[in-house]
Amino acid sequence: MKTDKQLQQDVIAELSWAPSVNAAHIGVEVSNGVVTLAGHVTSYAEKLNAERAAQRVAGVKALAVEMDVKLAETSKRNDADIAGSAETALRSAMYFSPSGVKIKVENGWITLSGDVEWDYQRQISVGAVRDLLGVTGVSDDIAIKPKVSSILVKSDIEAALKRRARTDAQKISVDVQGSDVTLTGSVHSWSERDLARETAWSTPGVRNVFDKMTVSY
Repeated sequence: MKTDKQLQQDVIAELSWAPSVNAAHIGVEVSNGVVTLAGHVTSYAEKLNAERAAQRVAGVKALAVEMDVKLAETSKRNDADIAGSAETALRSAMYFSPSGVKIKVENGWITLSGDVEWDYQRQISVGAVRDLLGVTGVSDDIAIKPKVSSILVKSDIEAALKRRARTDAQKISVDVQGSDVTLTGSVHSWSERDLARETAWSTPGVRNVFDKMTVSY
């Protein structure tokens, strides 16, 4: 098990190794495996990259983020310009109609709201705007519109397993509460477990998948 000092050194090294992060402006503190990143970065994308770099380090139990985004003068834009770029980015990144996604920009912070039919559409929407010039943060308030049917999720999982010559999906139980799906029961391998989870995520209307399945060899 790493000491806090070792963990601090590893996180600093990982930040320094990441080409999209200026580690010189980021302070790292560690207490009982909890890493705190402080300081400032010059873009929201850099902030996200710093968070991901720290999370890649083995031994990090939790991450506290106290960094703020201080845009360089050349990166500053007014909210109207950012909103226009965000709308263009959504239309360019998505091969579905983005009309259900609403954009609000305040002091460089983008808030996305509205409804989409699939979780991947929500993820694409957020990914399309977070790296835009002048953005200081992104809030994801997009909702998944359709209601989820437990029968549909179950049948989709069974069909996916059969397509890959794994026919026993009878031990997988599917519980649906709103747009949340919980999978319980047992599967024969990790690959079947991953397949069941991925299939649940691919069902229209699913926002969260809770995996409580066990692997029985």
